[in-house]
Amino acid sequence: MKGVLFISFCFFSLSIFAQDEKVELKGTITEANGTPIPYVTILVYTLDSVLVNGASSDTLGEFSVSLDKGNYYAKFRFLSFQEKFISSIIIEDQTVDLGIIILQPKTGYLDAIDITVEKPQMELKLDKRVFNITKDISTAGLNAADILDNIPSISVDAEGNVSLRGNSNVRILINGKPSTLSNTEALRQINGNMIESVEVITNPSARYDAEGEVGIINIILKKEMGKGVNGSFNMRIGYPVGYGAGFNFNVRREKVNFFVGYGYGHQNSPGSGFTNQEFNGIDTSYRYEQTSLHNRGGSSHNVNAGFDFNIGKRSSLTFTSVFRISDGDNNSAITYRDFDFSDNLTQTVTRDEFELDYGRTQEYTLTFRKTFTQKERLFTFDVKKNFSIDNESSDLTEISSDALDASIFQRTVNDETEDSWLFQTDYIHPLGKEGKFETGAKVSLRNLSNDYQLEDSLSGTWNPNSLFNNYLKYTENIYAAYIMAGNKTKKFSYQGGIRAEFSDITTNLVETSQVNHRQYLRWFPSFHFSYELKKDNFLQISYSRRISRPRSWWLTPFYTFKDSRNYESGNPNINPEFAGSYELGHLKYWKKGSILTSIYYRRTVDFMDRILLTDSTGITWRLPVNLGTANSFGIEFSGSYAVFKWCNINGNFNFYRSISEGEYLGIIYANDAYAWSGKITSKFTIKRKFALQTSFSYESPTSTNQGSAKAQYFWDGSMAWDILKGNGTISFNARDILNTRKRRNIVESTYFYSESSFQWRSRQLTLSFVYRLNQKKTKSEMGGDGGDGGM
Repeated sequence: MKGVLFISFCFFSLSIFAQDEKVELKGTITEANGTPIPYVTILVYTLDSVLVNGASSDTLGEFSVSLDKGNYYAKFRFLSFQEKFISSIIIEDQTVDLGIIILQPKTGYLDAIDITVEKPQMELKLDKRVFNITKDISTAGLNAADILDNIPSISVDAEGNVSLRGNSNVRILINGKPSTLSNTEALRQINGNMIESVEVITNPSARYDAEGEVGIINIILKKEMGKGVNGSFNMRIGYPVGYGAGFNFNVRREKVNFFVGYGYGHQNSPGSGFTNQEFNGIDTSYRYEQTSLHNRGGSSHNVNAGFDFNIGKRSSLTFTSVFRISDGDNNSAITYRDFDFSDNLTQTVTRDEFELDYGRTQEYTLTFRKTFTQKERLFTFDVKKNFSIDNESSDLTEISSDALDASIFQRTVNDETEDSWLFQTDYIHPLGKEGKFETGAKVSLRNLSNDYQLEDSLSGTWNPNSLFNNYLKYTENIYAAYIMAGNKTKKFSYQGGIRAEFSDITTNLVETSQVNHRQYLRWFPSFHFSYELKKDNFLQISYSRRISRPRSWWLTPFYTFKDSRNYESGNPNINPEFAGSYELGHLKYWKKGSILTSIYYRRTVDFMDRILLTDSTGITWRLPVNLGTANSFGIEFSGSYAVFKWCNINGNFNFYRSISEGEYLGIIYANDAYAWSGKITSKFTIKRKFALQTSFSYESPTSTNQGSAKAQYFWDGSMAWDILKGNGTISFNARDILNTRKRRNIVESTYFYSESSFQWRSRQLTLSFVYRLNQKKTKSEMGGDGGDGGM
C-alpha cells in the first residue's frame, strides 16, 4: 500500500506542470554538401541586442530554442566556419522552423587544419563526472572490468571486485538502469568496444537509486546516431590465449534508427596464490603451506540491439535488448603441505577442481520519451525485464601422501536464477531561465533463487552432504518516488531533493525452514551547490544519504567448495547498511590543464564487512556480517596537464582515513586505517597517426579489522596507429607489465596467523584492430592533442 501511495504522489506531481509556456525556434545546420554540423553555438537576441537564450546543435545538426513571443535575431558560430547572422525572426503562436542553415568554411582554413569534433576525456557536471572512453587508447581489446580499473577513483582488485575510493559498496548500472550484466563475472564478458562512456557519481542526487554507499558507476553502451549507414568493426588476439571480435552497426532514417552491437570473446586467465597459516592453541601447534594454480577460461557472446522510432515531432519509442551467453571451463589445483609443532613435514595433500559454468542473460527495455516546445521539458517512461541463469557444476578430488588417509571424491552443483521487472517514470519541468523541477517513481521487483548441493562419494555411492546443502529464495520489492528542484542565479547553482524508498524483502532457506521477512521505509535527501568563484574556477558542496543492501552472493549460505580448508559463505540474515556522505570540491581550469580537489566524509551505520573465523581443526570460514559504525574521510585530487601539444599527463591521488568499531559473537573488531592510492597516465601523440600511453598505479599498505593489507602496484602500457586513411586503427595493449598485481594480506588473532598472496590473472598482452564504416576518426580515439587539458 505504501508503494502505491508513492506512485500516486509522483503522478500527482506530474500533473502540476501541464501547460506549455514558450514557442519553439528550430532548424538544421549543415555544410554546403549537406553534412550536418554538430555542436554549433546558437545565440538569440532581442532587437536591442539583449541575449535571451541559446543552444547548441546535436549530432544531426538539429537545434531547438524556446522563446517568448516577440522579434529576435540569431547568430550561429562554430570553429573554422564563418559566423552566420539571421535577422527579423518573428515568434508568434506557432513553432518557427528556419529550415536548413548552411555554414561556410573560413577562407584558407579548410586545408590548413584538421577539423574534428571531440568530447573531453572527463566532463564535470553538477552531480557526476563523465569519462568518455573513446578518448583512452588503452581501452582497446579490454573488457568492462579492465576499463573501470583505468578510471580515476575506481579500482578493481585481484578477484575482480569493483571499489570506489577504496570502498566496494558501490552501485553499478548499465545505461542508467540496474542490470544482471553489472556483476563481476558479467563485466569481464562485455567487450570494451561496446562502451561509450562511464559516469562516476560519488554523491548521487535524489533522482538516482539510493543503493550504493559510496556512490554509483554508470556504464553507457554505444548506440550510433549518425544518419545513413555507419558503424565499426573490431577484432583482437592476446596472450595468455584470448581472442575476440565484434561490431557496432547503425541504420538511421528520418523516423527510425536501427542499431545492433555484437561481441565475441574467448579468454584464458591463469593465476596463482600462496598462503601460510599457523595455528597456536593452548595444547597444540601446527601450520600448513598452501599453493594454488587456477585458470578461468571460456567463451561468451554479447548482443545489444534495438531501435528508435519517432512518433510525431516530439515523441519517441526506444526498444533495447541485451543478450549474453557464456560457457566457462575453470580449473584449479591446490597443494597443502602440513607441518607439526617442530616444523617437520607430515603430509602433502593435493586437491583438484574441474568446473563447468554456463550462463545466460536476457534483458529487454522499452522507453517512451516525450519532449515539449518548452526547452528541457521532458517526460519518460521505462519498462525493463531481466532474466538470467548461472549454472555451475564441479568435480573435486583430494589425495593425501599419507597412505592411511582415503582419497576424497566430491561433486557440487550451484544453480542460480534471477528474474526481475522494473517500471520507472521521470518528469522534468523547466522553471524560469535556468531552473527545473523533477519528479519520478520507480518499482523494482526482483526474485533470486540459489540451489547449492554437495555430494560425497563413499564406495562408489554419491550421498548428499547436509552440512553445506541448502536452497535460497530471495525476494526484493522496492517502491520509490522522488522530487527535486534546482536553479542558477548568476554564478550560483543549486539542486536539492528527497527520495523515499519502501523495501519489502524476504529471505527463505527452504531446506532449513529459515524465513526472514523485513519491511522498512527510509528517506534519502540530497543537495548540491556550485559557485563560480571567477572564470574557470568552481566550488561544489554536496550531501546525500545512501543505503547498501547485501549482494546476492553475500546472502547464500554456501557458494564454493574449491578449498576444503578455507570456506567462503554468505549470511542470509545480514542487514543493509546506511551512510551519510558529505563532499566539498574545487575545480580549477587552466589553458593547458585542470585539477579537481575533493574533500569527503562518510558515516556508516551497521556497516558490512567480511571476517575470518577459525576452529581447532584448522578450518577457516570467511563470511559477511554487520559490525557497527564506521567513519571515513579523505581528500582526492584528479587533474591533467598538456605539457606539449603532443604530450598530456593525467593523474589521480586519494588519501583517506577510516575508523571503525563493532562486535560479532562477543569479539570486538576495531580499526583505525590510513591509506592512499595514486594513478598517473601519460599520453603521447606523434603526427596524429601514432599514439603511446602508459600508466602506473599504486595502492598503499593499510590495516584491516583483523590484520593488514600490503601494498599493490602495477604498470600498463598501450599504443595505437591509424591506417587506411584514418578509417582503421591498430592497437597494442599490455596489462600488468611487471606481473606484480597481487593481493597480499595478513590476518591474525590470539591463536591464528595467516599470510597470503593471490593473483587473479597474470600479465596480459592484446593486439586489436578496429575499422570504421562511414565514421570520421576523431582526435579522441588517438588520445587528443592535449589542448583541452583532458577535462
